[in-house]
Amino acid sequence: MPRTAGQPALPLTTDDGAPVVVRRSARRRRTVAAFWEDGNAVVAIPAHFTKAQESEWVRRMLDKLKRQGERGAHGAGRRRPASDTALAAHAAELSSKYLGGRSIPTSVRWVSNQKSRWGSATPADGTIRLSDKLQPMPQWVIDYVLLHELAHLLVAGHNAAFWRLLEAYPETQRAKAFLEGVAFATSRGLGPDEEGAGAPAAGWDADAD
Repeated sequence: MPRTAGQPALPLTTDDGAPVVVRRSARRRRTVAAFWEDGNAVVAIPAHFTKAQESEWVRRMLDKLKRQGERGAHGAGRRRPASDTALAAHAAELSSKYLGGRSIPTSVRWVSNQKSRWGSATPADGTIRLSDKLQPMPQWVIDYVLLHELAHLLVAGHNAAFWRLLEAYPETQRAKAFLEGVAFATSRGLGPDEEGAGAPAAGWDADAD
């Protein structure tokens, strides 16, 4: 329904009702990015943008996110499993959805002492541990690592049978590439993106077209 004069502006949402957060950054000069963060569609723009530029780029980037299907494909509408209890419950959901419920860990928890790996599993006792360095990353990356460790409770090594277990998850290759990129940047002392927690799902140079 159109807004009449004097009425306050309604909160901006995506077509499927997710809140939209516009994040201005003085460190951005030309680039615009959009990504999902804790169920919000975040559009990051340069601080110097006018309201008209903001409106135009928010529209364009939301269209870009919609075309990529980020929210539906990667479960960005739900809150991330921050606690061990929530992580274990989420692991059960992933096992049921992608592994036929066959992988049943005895415990799943976040840990801070894994310096050289994103996750680990011990088939002998059914435990899974995820590095807390994953927590700021996109949910579809966390899901891949969790599924990877769930699969290790069924197949210990990285043989063909193991990778077949992950074929049903649509973001396996993308998540592997993402983590390889993070490892590459970290090994060379490169800092994180200026926007922090959410890695951009869609990016654009505002002067490119």
